Amino acid sequence: MRRQRRRRGEQGHDQCVATPVRAGRADRAGRSSRSDAGATLTELLVTIVIMGIIIVPIMNAVIGVIKASSTNRGLSQVETVLNNAADQVNRAPRGCDYTEYAQTAARALGWPRTSATIEQFHYVPAATPVQTGTWNPGACVGATPDDLLVQLVTITVRNPETGAQRTIQVVKSDD
Repeated sequence: MRRQRRRRGEQGHDQCVATPVRAGRADRAGRSSRSDAGATLTELLVTIVIMGIIIVPIMNAVIGVIKASSTNRGLSQVETVLNNAADQVNRAPRGCDYTEYAQTAARALGWPRTSATIEQFHYVPAATPVQTGTWNPGACVGATPDDLLVQLVTITVRNPETGAQRTIQVVKSDD
């Protein structure tokens, strides 16, 4: 593209002379020259690498926070079910099987019955007070609870969604 420029002649007369537009400068319409026309492949690659260096750690941090939140939520649910199950077993009338009480706490959150399992033991005192008694399997010696029976109920709750698991022991005895 050429533009016209006024130039003074030898005898003071004005003449119009056409001169070429210089590369690297904007023309009068405000369009940029060829050197500012766009980004090169190298510039684009450098930009992508820099963005990757910044974005990847941020995304890893976000993913870590989400996982930690999910784990804490799962553990919180397990603790809630576990405390509810222990409370229900503790308040239950004296009996020989407390499985239903523990499983009711798990079903309250919509979990399957198998999310809460229990082990039941009864205490058999030693022959003398200076000796240690033993915990035998089963909540009762026979089909019904005896007087002065001491029972140990171990409740284990497992979150079916996250796999988090906790255990608590409840001792039941006559007051």
